[in-house]
Amino acid sequence: MAPAPRATGPLRRWFTGGGAAALAFSLPMILAFGFFSWWPILNSLILSFQQTNLVDPAVWVGLSNFAAVFADPLVAKAAMNTLWFTVLSVAVGFPLPILLAVAIGELRRTRSIASGFAYLPVIIPPVVSVLIFKQFYDPSSTGLLNTLLAGVGLGPVPWLQTAATVMPSIVIQATWAGFGAATIIYIAALAAVSPELYEAAELDGASIRSRIWHVTLPQMRSVMLIMLLLQIIGAFQVFTEPFVMTRGGPENNTLTILMLIYNYTFISGDYGRAAALSLILAAILALVSLLYLRATRGWSQGK
Repeated sequence: MAPAPRATGPLRRWFTGGGAAALAFSLPMILAFGFFSWWPILNSLILSFQQTNLVDPAVWVGLSNFAAVFADPLVAKAAMNTLWFTVLSVAVGFPLPILLAVAIGELRRTRSIASGFAYLPVIIPPVVSVLIFKQFYDPSSTGLLNTLLAGVGLGPVPWLQTAATVMPSIVIQATWAGFGAATIIYIAALAAVSPELYEAAELDGASIRSRIWHVTLPQMRSVMLIMLLLQIIGAFQVFTEPFVMTRGGPENNTLTILMLIYNYTFISGDYGRAAALSLILAAILALVSLLYLRATRGWSQGK
């Protein structure tokens, strides 16, 4: 009796080449990633079509949760606040790490020390950082910032109690807490720039300003574009700063989309509406990311 033919082809090469072993070792991580990352997304999709408090049996309600979200006047208010925070945080927080990284890049002996100081705010836990600034913004005359203003003859300002100053105050805190990580990334990008480009610029008699504008920034543009997109996405998901500092006040002027999702979930117990708003936010961020990447594709490639 002739022996059975042995398997040949790509499948055999995959087994004999270690593919099966690699799959066996990576399978637990794949399952964990799917459970902790993709299952919550799928569960949110299911919840968005249900009315449930996670205790009583769920009731399928179709698109009623999405209709309730769009009918809620607080959604428009939270969306405008989130957009305003995003605009301010990008306007302040995007150029600052670039400028700081370029300045640190010009240092020689103290570059490591300066980099460490730049990263220091990131080490502080986010809630602790917010509480520090909340004391800094104390509206009384004994608050640190108002004490400094009193030194130049200015009266106390209710930084977190008026609509005109509350959002800029939160943006300043968020920028201070997060610019260090971006600065380190830009410093790493600067280290990848070829020294020959700077040498050629110096031979041409270029000033420091010209070297930065014509050499440094063009070489960093791909990193800058990715960092800008990540900052926009992160700003749209702001929660900790307004939640701890103002609880959405005054008069809902710092209520954000994620805070509204929190209120739906833990105050109203409406998990379906919270899931619906979460999916709407995810869809908006996905669309913004897609349009951004398409719009900046040519510039990122140097065209």
